[in-house]
Amino acid sequence: MRIAFFGTPFFAVPTLDRLLASRHSIVGVVTQPDRPRDRGQHVTASPVKAAALAHGVPVLQPDRLKAPDVLGAFAAWSADLGVVAAYGKILPEELLRVPRLGLINVHASLLPRWRGAAPVERAVIAGDTTTGVTIMRIVRQLDAGPTFASVTRAIAPDETAEQVERDLATLGADLLVEVVEQLADGRARETPQDDTRATYAPRLTKEEGLVDWSEPAVAIHNKVRGLHPWPHAFSFLHGARHIILRTSTGPHEGAALPDSGATVAIDPTPGTVVAASGDQLAVSTGGGGAIRIVEIQPEGRRAMDARRFLSGHRVEVGARFESSARPQ
Repeated sequence: MRIAFFGTPFFAVPTLDRLLASRHSIVGVVTQPDRPRDRGQHVTASPVKAAALAHGVPVLQPDRLKAPDVLGAFAAWSADLGVVAAYGKILPEELLRVPRLGLINVHASLLPRWRGAAPVERAVIAGDTTTGVTIMRIVRQLDAGPTFASVTRAIAPDETAEQVERDLATLGADLLVEVVEQLADGRARETPQDDTRATYAPRLTKEEGLVDWSEPAVAIHNKVRGLHPWPHAFSFLHGARHIILRTSTGPHEGAALPDSGATVAIDPTPGTVVAASGDQLAVSTGGGGAIRIVEIQPEGRRAMDARRFLSGHRVEVGARFESSARPQ
């Protein structure tokens, strides 16, 4: 078959690579325009664009998919099928009608759970213990099309969204190629989704990273994991913003901190530092618990483990992590 591919970030590259190695022909790739990326904000090509150009595949980078010249260029590829993996934009209905077999999507969740832009992150933040990848037909309604196949994957208690997504990218690529073969041979079967079980995964915002210390320790831990690598969880200590990169769920009142024989009487005020020595940096949370900060990054500085942070910053028991940059 002749296949047109839509994708932008690293998540989509394994799928593109598997299709390029298959018996089918990739006639063109649609990816988002070059944008400022990473800390230096240098304008660079998307990972999918780089992979496509390395294989000599034509690339489109439209600002507007509905533009007549874009639809015309897409139609000129004469694709039998469109494959989408984390493209990052809603596809217009006019485009969905072009390939004779429509378009299918590699979605990083077990649909109908977590329809939307951030399924992996929302699963981790919610504390889900299982996720997966679903291959679905793209329809007008967001991620609501019938499904072809799915594969499951466990989420470990300390895994970040980045770790989970990296694995799902490979699983999804393998599953996608299986479904493409079924479509090519006329063996594919579609199963409608149960809309009554649908949940939604809206796009992440920077503001969501602010830690609410009144939440239970496990909820904060899941937020730290789910917002890694972007936008990251953060809080303010001594008036300065600190990015919280890794945590471990802490003790309940009067219990021993992890890796320490000492006990602490936890301040009931959430956000209070209750341990600050050696490699122990623990903060009280809602529900009478605490959370241990394992890795932290003061804004403008390098990431560091708790021991290195405490050796270079004066942090005492009783100090407070705050929701704003007001001085203490």
